[in-house]
Amino acid sequence: MADDTKATEDHNSSSDNTLAPANGNEVSIDSLARQVQESLSLAKRHKFWETQPVGQFKDLGDASLPEGPIEPPTPLSEVKQEPYNLPSPYEWTTCDMDSEEMCNEVYVLLTNNYVEDDENMFRFNYSKEFLRWALRPPGFYRSWHIGVRVKTSKKLVAFITGVPARIRARDTVVTMAEINFLCVHKKLRSKRLAPVMIKEVTRRVHMENIWQAAYTAGVVLPTPISTCQYWHRSLNPKKLIDVGFSRLGARMTMSRTIKLYKLPDQTVTPGFRKMEPHDVPAVTRLLRNYLKQFVVAPDFDENDVEHWLLPKEGVIDSYLVESPETHEITDFCSFYTLPSSILGNQNHSTLKAAYSYYNVSTKTPLIQLMNDALIVAKQKDFDVFNALDVMQNDSFLKDLKFGPGDGKLHYYLYNYRLKHVLRASELGLVLL
Repeated sequence: MADDTKATEDHNSSSDNTLAPANGNEVSIDSLARQVQESLSLAKRHKFWETQPVGQFKDLGDASLPEGPIEPPTPLSEVKQEPYNLPSPYEWTTCDMDSEEMCNEVYVLLTNNYVEDDENMFRFNYSKEFLRWALRPPGFYRSWHIGVRVKTSKKLVAFITGVPARIRARDTVVTMAEINFLCVHKKLRSKRLAPVMIKEVTRRVHMENIWQAAYTAGVVLPTPISTCQYWHRSLNPKKLIDVGFSRLGARMTMSRTIKLYKLPDQTVTPGFRKMEPHDVPAVTRLLRNYLKQFVVAPDFDENDVEHWLLPKEGVIDSYLVESPETHEITDFCSFYTLPSSILGNQNHSTLKAAYSYYNVSTKTPLIQLMNDALIVAKQKDFDVFNALDVMQNDSFLKDLKFGPGDGKLHYYLYNYRLKHVLRASELGLVLL
């Protein structure tokens, strides 16, 4: 299920561009046509990326190239002062996410046009509360929330965003832009709007004297710093099977499947509770200490932890373990809420998915901590719990009955080179 991939392009793409059979062994004409189209667009897409300061495929494994910025910063006076030209029917707009009206326009555009899985059965359905949370972290720039309107009708037809983040690459903390939510209306996918949108958000980032960025995509572009795999843990197997998210296993009945995925009604770890505002300093210490071990990870301070990890109803859930004896905060787990619209199903319109975010275990075994996270997600009526194989997640996925998805997520850095492609377990970063 590649519903979980983020396509940083102006059309959806399957994660690989081989001519794979669509269903069983017969190749559908539709999927064949789409894949031929994709391999043609791949050349176009890479023509754009080959002009950008990103790692290039030809440089892979060249140990003589230094780590760090690929190009030095330009003097700010030399950064282009006016926006790039859009095709004449369109105009730029800055999206004020504080405005209910604007937030609603963005929500409608994304709900109808954002990332779908390869079979067009599911589409991400970020809530307005989620978008506000994702786009207004400490120090955010409103100018980095960029829309494209049709001049005549004023209809919002495209969107791209950046938010600032401090990201550590080995020993260097770099202020970067995290680029996300690139979305072009379905009817305008052939207009090559995405490259000019990427150039424009890059220009606005440069205006703030920031020269690096991080982003993810479900498609292969030049050149991933790491490639991760999505894993899925069924919480409501009957619904997941009914809507075509998962299939009944060979020689499995529905009742055996339901029994297989059944979870206890209550969490088992003593002192397991919801995170509260007064926990921010302790959680920050725990998280900073834990993230040190990864090659690429965010550099979170207390303001970041307060924004990204304090629970917000329907957006982010965070739990911790407070030792009943010492009252020390020893463990932490979190997941964010990202539903998907179910396309064309009579009985169900929404798939409620939890996504593993940041988890730290120092006293409670990680597998037990995450099982408690599954239990609270089930109590909150989630249908599925998703996790990438980043950080130490690999250590619990199989034991807790996660299954591998067909969604791959590729991580990228803009204008920053790493010597080696990272294993997923060396990555300490989760982008929404």
